[in-house]
Amino acid sequence: MKRPCLGIVVIALFAMASVTYYLPCSSHIYADQHKADVISTSVLCKQENRYIGWPTITRTRTGELFAVFSGDRDEHVCPWGKTQMIRSSDNGVTWSEPVTVNNTPLDDRDAGIIETIEGTLLVTWFTSLAFTEPRYREHYPADVVKSWQRHMEKLNPEIRAKWLGCWVRRSTDGGKTWEEPVEMGINSPHGPVQLKDGRILYVGKTLWTENKTLGVAESRDDGRTWQRIGTIPVRNGESIDHYHELHAVELEDGKIVAHIRYNPPERDNNIMRQSESTDGGKTWTVPHPTGIWGYPPHLIRLTDGRLLVTYGHRREPYGERACLSCDGGKTWDIDNPIGIQGAINGDLGYPASAELGDGSIFTVYYQIDRQGEKTCLMGTRWRVK
Repeated sequence: MKRPCLGIVVIALFAMASVTYYLPCSSHIYADQHKADVISTSVLCKQENRYIGWPTITRTRTGELFAVFSGDRDEHVCPWGKTQMIRSSDNGVTWSEPVTVNNTPLDDRDAGIIETIEGTLLVTWFTSLAFTEPRYREHYPADVVKSWQRHMEKLNPEIRAKWLGCWVRRSTDGGKTWEEPVEMGINSPHGPVQLKDGRILYVGKTLWTENKTLGVAESRDDGRTWQRIGTIPVRNGESIDHYHELHAVELEDGKIVAHIRYNPPERDNNIMRQSESTDGGKTWTVPHPTGIWGYPPHLIRLTDGRLLVTYGHRREPYGERACLSCDGGKTWDIDNPIGIQGAINGDLGYPASAELGDGSIFTVYYQIDRQGEKTCLMGTRWRVK
């Protein structure tokens, strides 16, 4: 079994390899499809007997696609998670082998990525000690639990204090080398967005703190430093304990729309919430239901002005979905959800999308490819009708 190194591992070179293969477009696709044409679905990265989760994609100014994820794992919760990255220079037809960006002594999870207007890659993630909780080990074989236990014995209080947090790090050379990580204080799986005024805005939730908030941070220096500028309120009668995994998008007029995973105990009520800001992220409206069942959100504004949110649908029919808004998020076409790709079970999701030069969309996500396997990184290229 592979062991994580103590510290950060950076692999400088990307070796391109044709690791993509195409699945029949009908494979697990929802039967009723009125809003989109699926072009192809492919496996982007599969690691034998290893678990992959929680990806994000970005398209650079030169047209390259970068996707990041948590890879080389035992399971959904384990000590071994690493932030890994692949890239494609042919619109997602072929992808590089994965390289490791982060490999801390803790579990590196939920990677986000953007390219800034200066050409800098920003990767975000958070670290976790959930694997130290007995409830996550009771269902695994004894040899697996023993390897976890040996690793936990190495994690003294200093190591835990140093690495437990929400992080961002920069690369100014296309991912060959990375600067030291900066602790953010807030996290969201798909990371920040860049605004038209040059600021980078990050909406997220505080982790590993007693008093939870939905925080808003900005960077005015290309992601080097960050300042908290606002807080998103909680709707009356709802609990911040049920608010998670935010993502935001800026409209043409400067308005910012944020979606929030809403996860109360009543599963039928997992309806995404939405909040808006008209002053650059300083103040926000009280979140309100969108009518969209699923989580978590990833938002982009298409070149035709429409908003697209992609999200996982973790109840039957399982799969990756999307929804459109033609009026800047005032309403969403919940009567016509887009089925991007179906799935075997509910261990799936975190889809994130990038619009390609020809107007088609490439969406990455994680799920099981074949029965009996662990999850892998997959992608679907599709077009809105």
